[in-house]
Amino acid sequence: MARSAGKGRRRHRILGAFAGIFAVAALLGTAARELPADLQELPYVPVVVSATPWFTLLALLALLLAIVSRRVVVALIAIASIGLNVYWQLPFFQPSATLPDEAQQAVASASADTSDAYARVMTLNVYKGQADAQEIVDLVRDQRIEVLALQETTDDFVERLNEAGIEYYLPYANVSSSDGVYGNGIWSAAPQSDPADDDVNSSASFMPGGTVDFAGTAVRFVSVHTTAPVPGYWAQWKRSLDELALMRADTDTRYIFMGDFNATYDHTPFRNFLGDRFTDAARQSGHGFTFTWPMDRPYLPAFAGIDHVVLDQGMTAGQCQTVEVTGSDHAALLATVAVR
Repeated sequence: MARSAGKGRRRHRILGAFAGIFAVAALLGTAARELPADLQELPYVPVVVSATPWFTLLALLALLLAIVSRRVVVALIAIASIGLNVYWQLPFFQPSATLPDEAQQAVASASADTSDAYARVMTLNVYKGQADAQEIVDLVRDQRIEVLALQETTDDFVERLNEAGIEYYLPYANVSSSDGVYGNGIWSAAPQSDPADDDVNSSASFMPGGTVDFAGTAVRFVSVHTTAPVPGYWAQWKRSLDELALMRADTDTRYIFMGDFNATYDHTPFRNFLGDRFTDAARQSGHGFTFTWPMDRPYLPAFAGIDHVVLDQGMTAGQCQTVEVTGSDHAALLATVAVR
Protein backbone atom coordinates (compact mmCIF):
# COMPACT_ATOMS: atom_id res chain seq x y z
CA MET A 1 0.00 0.00 0.00
CA ALA A 2 2.88 2.36 0.84
CA ARG A 3 4.53 1.68 -2.52
CA SER A 4 1.20 2.27 -4.29
CA ALA A 5 0.69 5.56 -2.46
CA GLY A 6 4.24 6.62 -3.34
CA LYS A 7 3.68 5.88 -7.01
CA GLY A 8 0.45 7.88 -6.89
CA ARG A 9 2.20 10.89 -5.40
CA ARG A 10 4.97 10.72 -8.01
CA ARG A 11 2.41 10.48 -10.78
CA HIS A 12 0.58 13.51 -9.40
CA ARG A 13 3.83 15.46 -9.15
CA ILE A 14 4.68 14.67 -12.78
CA LEU A 15 1.20 15.57 -13.97
CA GLY A 16 1.27 18.69 -11.83
CA ALA A 17 4.60 19.74 -13.32
CA PHE A 18 3.27 19.36 -16.87
CA ALA A 19 0.10 21.19 -15.88
CA GLY A 20 2.14 24.09 -14.54
CA ILE A 21 4.34 24.30 -17.63
CA PHE A 22 1.37 24.16 -19.99
CA ALA A 23 -0.66 26.68 -17.98
CA VAL A 24 2.14 29.25 -17.79
CA ALA A 25 2.96 28.80 -21.48
CA ALA A 26 -0.72 29.23 -22.40
CA LEU A 27 -1.08 32.36 -20.29
CA LEU A 28 2.10 33.96 -21.62
CA GLY A 29 1.20 33.09 -25.21
CA THR A 30 -2.30 34.45 -24.77
CA ALA A 31 -1.14 37.62 -23.03
CA ALA A 32 1.33 38.34 -25.84
CA ARG A 33 -1.68 39.49 -27.86
CA GLU A 34 -1.86 42.64 -25.77
CA LEU A 35 1.77 43.61 -26.09
CA PRO A 36 2.34 47.09 -27.55
CA ALA A 37 3.10 47.14 -31.26
CA ASP A 38 6.76 47.96 -30.67
CA LEU A 39 7.19 44.81 -28.57
CA GLN A 40 5.34 42.64 -31.05
CA GLU A 41 8.04 43.31 -33.63
CA LEU A 42 10.58 41.50 -31.45
CA PRO A 43 11.95 38.26 -33.01
CA TYR A 44 9.39 35.45 -33.19
CA VAL A 45 6.76 37.33 -31.16
CA PRO A 46 4.57 37.81 -34.29
CA VAL A 47 4.65 34.03 -34.82
CA VAL A 48 3.56 33.37 -31.23
CA VAL A 49 0.74 35.93 -31.46
CA SER A 50 -0.53 34.40 -34.72
CA ALA A 51 -1.34 31.24 -32.74
CA THR A 52 -3.30 33.06 -30.00
CA PRO A 53 -6.60 31.13 -30.37
CA TRP A 54 -4.76 27.82 -30.18
CA PHE A 55 -3.44 28.55 -26.70
CA THR A 56 -6.97 27.78 -25.55
CA LEU A 57 -6.35 24.11 -26.31
CA LEU A 58 -3.09 24.18 -24.36
CA ALA A 59 -4.86 25.85 -21.44
CA LEU A 60 -7.64 23.22 -21.51
CA LEU A 61 -5.03 20.46 -21.36
CA ALA A 62 -3.34 22.24 -18.46
CA LEU A 63 -6.67 22.56 -16.67
CA LEU A 64 -7.40 18.85 -17.07
CA LEU A 65 -3.96 17.89 -15.72
CA ALA A 66 -4.32 20.38 -12.87
CA ILE A 67 -7.64 18.84 -11.84
CA VAL A 68 -6.22 15.33 -11.92
CA SER A 69 -3.12 16.37 -9.95
CA ARG A 70 -5.12 18.69 -7.66
CA ARG A 71 -3.13 21.83 -8.44
CA VAL A 72 -5.53 24.65 -7.60
CA VAL A 73 -3.27 27.57 -8.49
CA VAL A 74 -2.33 25.99 -11.80
CA ALA A 75 -6.01 25.40 -12.55
CA LEU A 76 -6.73 29.09 -11.91
CA ILE A 77 -3.93 30.13 -14.27
CA ALA A 78 -5.35 27.86 -16.97
CA ILE A 79 -8.86 29.24 -16.42
CA ALA A 80 -7.53 32.79 -16.71
CA SER A 81 -5.93 31.95 -20.06
CA ILE A 82 -9.13 30.34 -21.32
CA GLY A 83 -11.22 33.28 -20.14
CA LEU A 84 -9.02 35.84 -21.87
CA ASN A 85 -9.09 33.96 -25.14
CA VAL A 86 -12.85 33.47 -25.05
CA TYR A 87 -13.29 37.18 -24.38
CA TRP A 88 -11.07 38.13 -27.32
CA GLN A 89 -12.24 35.50 -29.83
CA LEU A 90 -15.99 35.38 -29.12
CA PRO A 91 -16.78 38.38 -31.40
CA PHE A 92 -15.72 36.22 -34.36
CA PHE A 93 -18.80 34.09 -33.65
CA GLN A 94 -21.26 36.89 -32.88
CA PRO A 95 -22.14 39.08 -35.88
CA SER A 96 -22.11 42.80 -35.15
CA ALA A 97 -23.99 43.50 -38.40
CA THR A 98 -25.88 41.35 -40.91
CA LEU A 99 -26.51 41.61 -44.62
CA PRO A 100 -30.11 42.26 -45.74
CA ASP A 101 -31.94 39.48 -47.55
CA GLU A 102 -31.70 41.38 -50.83
CA ALA A 103 -27.93 41.07 -50.66
CA GLN A 104 -28.23 37.30 -50.79
CA GLN A 105 -30.47 37.58 -53.85
CA ALA A 106 -28.23 40.16 -55.56
CA VAL A 107 -25.14 37.93 -55.57
CA ALA A 108 -27.13 34.84 -56.56
CA SER A 109 -27.85 36.15 -60.05
CA ALA A 110 -26.62 34.32 -63.14
CA SER A 111 -23.60 36.61 -63.52
CA ALA A 112 -21.70 39.36 -61.71
CA ASP A 113 -23.66 42.61 -61.50
CA THR A 114 -22.20 45.87 -60.18
CA SER A 115 -25.40 47.88 -60.73
CA ASP A 116 -26.50 47.16 -57.15
CA ALA A 117 -24.94 48.14 -53.83
CA TYR A 118 -23.57 44.67 -53.08
CA ALA A 119 -20.07 43.54 -53.98
CA ARG A 120 -19.02 39.89 -54.10
CA VAL A 121 -15.26 39.92 -53.51
CA MET A 122 -12.37 37.47 -53.27
CA THR A 123 -8.70 37.64 -52.36
CA LEU A 124 -5.92 35.06 -52.74
CA ASN A 125 -2.15 34.93 -52.49
CA VAL A 126 -1.22 32.82 -55.54
CA TYR A 127 2.15 31.76 -54.07
CA LYS A 128 4.63 33.17 -56.57
CA GLY A 129 2.31 32.41 -59.46
CA GLN A 130 2.01 28.70 -58.64
CA ALA A 131 -1.75 28.64 -57.93
CA ASP A 132 -4.01 26.88 -60.43
CA ALA A 133 -5.29 29.65 -62.72
CA GLN A 134 -8.19 27.56 -64.03
CA GLU A 135 -9.43 26.85 -60.50
CA ILE A 136 -9.38 30.57 -59.76
CA VAL A 137 -11.39 31.40 -62.87
CA ASP A 138 -13.87 28.62 -62.09
CA LEU A 139 -14.24 29.99 -58.56
CA VAL A 140 -14.80 33.50 -59.91
CA ARG A 141 -17.48 32.15 -62.25
CA ASP A 142 -19.25 29.92 -59.74
CA GLN A 143 -19.21 32.50 -56.94
CA ARG A 144 -20.05 35.40 -59.28
CA ILE A 145 -17.07 37.39 -58.03
CA GLU A 146 -17.19 41.07 -58.99
CA VAL A 147 -13.81 42.20 -57.63
CA LEU A 148 -10.78 39.93 -57.29
CA ALA A 149 -7.50 40.77 -55.53
CA LEU A 150 -4.46 38.56 -56.09
CA GLN A 151 -0.99 38.71 -54.57
CA GLU A 152 2.39 37.30 -55.64
CA THR A 153 1.44 37.21 -59.30
CA THR A 154 3.96 36.72 -62.09
CA ASP A 155 3.75 37.57 -65.79
CA ASP A 156 3.44 33.87 -66.61
CA PHE A 157 0.63 33.43 -64.07
CA VAL A 158 -1.31 36.42 -65.47
CA GLU A 159 -0.94 34.91 -68.94
CA ARG A 160 -2.31 31.58 -67.68
CA LEU A 161 -5.15 33.44 -65.96
CA ASN A 162 -6.06 35.10 -69.25
CA GLU A 163 -5.86 31.78 -71.08
CA ALA A 164 -8.23 30.30 -68.50
CA GLY A 165 -10.79 32.99 -69.36
CA ILE A 166 -10.61 35.52 -66.53
CA GLU A 167 -11.29 38.35 -68.99
CA TYR A 168 -14.70 36.85 -69.77
CA TYR A 169 -15.84 37.40 -66.17
CA LEU A 170 -13.55 40.19 -64.94
CA PRO A 171 -12.36 42.10 -68.01
CA TYR A 172 -10.78 45.05 -66.18
CA ALA A 173 -7.41 44.53 -64.54
CA ASN A 174 -4.73 46.55 -62.77
CA VAL A 175 -1.53 44.62 -61.97
CA SER A 176 1.70 46.18 -60.70
CA SER A 177 5.07 44.99 -59.44
CA SER A 178 7.76 46.77 -57.44
CA ASP A 179 10.53 44.34 -58.41
CA GLY A 180 9.43 43.25 -61.89
CA VAL A 181 9.01 39.65 -60.72
CA TYR A 182 6.16 39.35 -58.21
CA GLY A 183 3.17 41.66 -58.23
CA ASN A 184 -0.29 42.30 -56.90
CA GLY A 185 -3.42 42.96 -58.89
CA ILE A 186 -7.11 43.79 -58.97
CA TRP A 187 -9.60 42.38 -61.47
CA SER A 188 -13.15 43.69 -61.72
CA ALA A 189 -16.40 43.20 -63.61
CA ALA A 190 -16.80 46.97 -64.10
CA PRO A 191 -14.28 49.61 -65.18
CA GLN A 192 -11.74 50.84 -62.62
CA SER A 193 -11.33 54.58 -62.50
CA ASP A 194 -8.11 56.27 -61.35
CA PRO A 195 -6.02 53.08 -61.38
CA ALA A 196 -2.72 53.36 -59.50
CA ASP A 197 0.34 51.15 -59.24
CA ASP A 198 0.61 51.72 -55.48
CA ASP A 199 -2.06 53.39 -53.37
CA VAL A 200 -0.15 52.91 -50.11
CA ASN A 201 3.39 54.01 -51.00
CA SER A 202 4.46 50.86 -49.22
CA SER A 203 8.00 49.70 -48.54
CA ALA A 204 6.78 46.08 -48.79
CA SER A 205 5.34 45.89 -52.31
CA PHE A 206 3.27 47.86 -54.80
CA MET A 207 -0.34 47.75 -53.61
CA PRO A 208 -2.43 48.71 -56.65
CA GLY A 209 -5.76 50.48 -56.30
CA GLY A 210 -8.76 51.04 -58.53
CA THR A 211 -12.20 52.58 -57.98
CA VAL A 212 -15.31 50.63 -58.93
CA ASP A 213 -18.83 52.07 -58.96
CA PHE A 214 -21.65 50.16 -57.27
CA ALA A 215 -25.02 51.78 -57.90
CA GLY A 216 -23.58 55.27 -57.54
CA THR A 217 -21.24 54.43 -54.66
CA ALA A 218 -17.56 54.68 -55.56
CA VAL A 219 -15.40 52.15 -53.71
CA ARG A 220 -11.61 52.14 -53.85
CA PHE A 221 -10.22 48.59 -53.85
CA VAL A 222 -6.60 47.97 -52.85
CA SER A 223 -4.71 44.67 -53.23
CA VAL A 224 -2.57 44.33 -50.10
CA HIS A 225 0.62 42.37 -49.49
CA THR A 226 2.73 43.33 -46.49
CA THR A 227 6.14 42.04 -45.44
CA ALA A 228 6.12 38.59 -43.83
CA PRO A 229 7.31 38.32 -40.19
CA VAL A 230 10.34 36.13 -40.81
CA PRO A 231 13.89 36.28 -39.38
CA GLY A 232 15.57 39.52 -40.34
CA TYR A 233 12.32 41.27 -41.26
CA TRP A 234 10.52 41.70 -37.92
CA ALA A 235 10.76 45.52 -37.92
CA GLN A 236 9.94 45.71 -41.64
CA TRP A 237 6.80 43.64 -40.99
CA LYS A 238 5.53 46.21 -38.49
CA ARG A 239 6.59 49.10 -40.70
CA SER A 240 4.52 47.80 -43.62
CA LEU A 241 1.44 47.60 -41.39
CA ASP A 242 2.11 51.08 -40.00
CA GLU A 243 2.22 52.39 -43.57
CA LEU A 244 -1.23 50.92 -44.15
CA ALA A 245 -2.45 52.64 -40.98
CA LEU A 246 -1.68 56.00 -42.58
CA MET A 247 -4.55 55.31 -45.01
CA ARG A 248 -7.04 56.11 -42.23
CA ALA A 249 -6.27 59.79 -42.81
CA ASP A 250 -7.69 59.70 -46.35
CA THR A 251 -11.28 60.42 -45.39
CA ASP A 252 -12.31 61.51 -48.89
CA THR A 253 -12.18 57.93 -50.20
CA ARG A 254 -14.20 54.84 -49.27
CA TYR A 255 -11.90 51.82 -49.18
CA ILE A 256 -11.99 48.06 -49.26
CA PHE A 257 -8.57 46.51 -48.64
CA MET A 258 -8.14 42.88 -49.64
CA GLY A 259 -5.10 40.67 -49.46
CA ASP A 260 -2.34 39.01 -47.53
CA PHE A 261 -1.69 41.21 -44.50
CA ASN A 262 0.71 38.69 -42.92
CA ALA A 263 -1.04 39.49 -39.64
CA THR A 264 -4.03 38.17 -37.73
CA TYR A 265 -6.57 40.23 -35.82
CA ASP A 266 -4.61 39.38 -32.69
CA HIS A 267 -1.59 41.38 -33.85
CA THR A 268 -1.52 44.87 -32.36
CA PRO A 269 -0.17 46.56 -35.56
CA PHE A 270 -3.11 45.12 -37.53
CA ARG A 271 -5.64 46.39 -34.97
CA ASN A 272 -3.86 49.77 -35.04
CA PHE A 273 -4.36 49.82 -38.81
CA LEU A 274 -8.09 49.23 -38.36
CA GLY A 275 -8.41 51.89 -35.66
CA ASP A 276 -11.95 53.21 -35.25
CA ARG A 277 -12.51 53.49 -39.00
CA PHE A 278 -11.89 50.13 -40.68
CA THR A 279 -13.47 46.75 -39.90
CA ASP A 280 -12.37 43.16 -40.47
CA ALA A 281 -15.12 41.55 -42.58
CA ALA A 282 -14.89 38.05 -41.07
CA ARG A 283 -15.04 39.36 -37.51
CA GLN A 284 -17.92 41.73 -38.27
CA SER A 285 -19.95 38.99 -39.94
CA GLY A 286 -19.56 36.53 -37.06
CA HIS A 287 -18.39 33.92 -39.55
CA GLY A 288 -15.92 32.40 -37.14
CA PHE A 289 -12.22 31.95 -37.74
CA THR A 290 -10.96 32.27 -41.32
CA PHE A 291 -7.67 30.39 -41.13
CA THR A 292 -6.03 30.82 -44.52
CA TRP A 293 -2.40 29.80 -43.93
CA PRO A 294 -0.55 27.46 -44.40
CA MET A 295 -2.43 25.34 -46.94
CA ASP A 296 0.50 23.46 -48.47
CA ARG A 297 1.70 21.46 -45.46
CA PRO A 298 -0.25 18.20 -45.00
CA TYR A 299 1.29 17.67 -41.57
CA LEU A 300 0.15 21.07 -40.31
CA PRO A 301 -3.42 22.42 -40.42
CA ALA A 302 -4.10 26.01 -41.39
CA PHE A 303 -3.86 27.90 -38.13
CA ALA A 304 -3.55 31.61 -38.96
CA GLY A 305 -6.05 34.00 -40.50
CA ILE A 306 -3.60 36.37 -42.19
CA ASP A 307 -5.71 37.14 -45.28
CA HIS A 308 -8.41 39.75 -44.79
CA VAL A 309 -11.15 41.77 -46.39
CA VAL A 310 -11.12 45.12 -44.58
CA LEU A 311 -14.11 47.45 -44.88
CA ASP A 312 -14.58 51.17 -44.50
CA GLN A 313 -17.15 52.68 -42.15
CA GLY A 314 -20.79 52.08 -43.04
CA MET A 315 -20.13 48.84 -44.92
CA THR A 316 -21.48 45.44 -43.91
CA ALA A 317 -20.06 42.00 -44.69
CA GLY A 318 -21.52 38.52 -44.83
CA GLN A 319 -21.23 35.18 -46.62
CA CYS A 320 -17.54 34.92 -45.68
CA GLN A 321 -15.87 31.67 -46.60
CA THR A 322 -12.45 30.20 -47.32
CA VAL A 323 -11.73 27.93 -50.29
CA GLU A 324 -8.60 25.87 -50.92
CA VAL A 325 -6.93 26.47 -54.29
CA THR A 326 -4.43 23.99 -55.69
CA GLY A 327 -0.86 25.25 -55.83
CA SER A 328 -1.21 28.05 -53.29
CA ASP A 329 -0.03 28.09 -49.69
CA HIS A 330 -3.01 30.31 -48.84
CA ALA A 331 -6.74 29.69 -49.00
CA ALA A 332 -8.92 32.11 -50.95
CA LEU A 333 -11.12 34.36 -48.81
CA LEU A 334 -14.52 35.35 -50.18
CA ALA A 335 -17.15 37.77 -48.84
CA THR A 336 -20.24 39.71 -49.82
CA VAL A 337 -20.17 43.39 -48.92
CA ALA A 338 -23.00 45.93 -48.74
CA VAL A 339 -21.07 49.05 -49.66
CA ARG A 340 -23.68 51.43 -48.22
